[in-house]
Amino acid sequence: MADFRNIQAQRRVAGYADASIDQGLRSYMLGVYNMMAIGLVVTGLAALAVAAMATTTDPSAAVAQIGAGRYLTSFGAALYTSPLRWVVMLAPLAAVFFLSFRIEKLSVATANAIFWGYAALVGISLSSIFLVFTGQSIVRTFFVTAASFGALSLYGYTTKRDLSAMGSFLMMGLFGLIIASIVNIFLGSTALQFAISVIGVLIFAGLTAFDTQSIKEMYYEGDASDTQGRKIVMGALRLYLDFINMFMFLLQFLGNRE
Repeated sequence: MADFRNIQAQRRVAGYADASIDQGLRSYMLGVYNMMAIGLVVTGLAALAVAAMATTTDPSAAVAQIGAGRYLTSFGAALYTSPLRWVVMLAPLAAVFFLSFRIEKLSVATANAIFWGYAALVGISLSSIFLVFTGQSIVRTFFVTAASFGALSLYGYTTKRDLSAMGSFLMMGLFGLIIASIVNIFLGSTALQFAISVIGVLIFAGLTAFDTQSIKEMYYEGDASDTQGRKIVMGALRLYLDFINMFMFLLQFLGNRE
């Protein structure tokens, strides 16, 4: 009887421990998703604000025409046609490398601030899509991306299958995709661009599931609050990049050009 009671007590303790871990894991993953979602909001607002300042329908305030009844303002001309455009393109890349390599030495507040700043820089960089695609097709593509991302991330969170082998394969594919994109800058091949877009969607769809599982496995109940805070920032950054890249590649198929 005493042995039976001891077994029951051990099971209760194990159950409480599992419940604590589950609750902590849910809180941790919710923090990752919330930060990623706020980052997307910051990006969207920055893109809309910059696009509004860069374009006008008033010919008297225009510098160059970009379409029927649409013109670039002096701000837009400086942003999209001058050497400043290279700063706009490269600044987000510099921010993400800085955050990735310096995260262990940053406070949680500083890491958060850099993440928000990075999201705003991406928004400025992506503002040019409003000059190329219709607003309706951009919104439609966003919701298609959100639905796909949600399903893939849920799979990555719930699957019992180890996705590490798939992740290694996808990372090699990503490097190949980057090289092909650089080559196509000089070739300007529409066929190659189509292939890059198709492969890009598949790669970042797979990375969404893989990164979700990897972020989940990063959780450790015994982490200090600052350590967990940094993990949340890096997890949000990984999923944010998956979402943005999947959105941009899908836009090549679903976007209606102005």
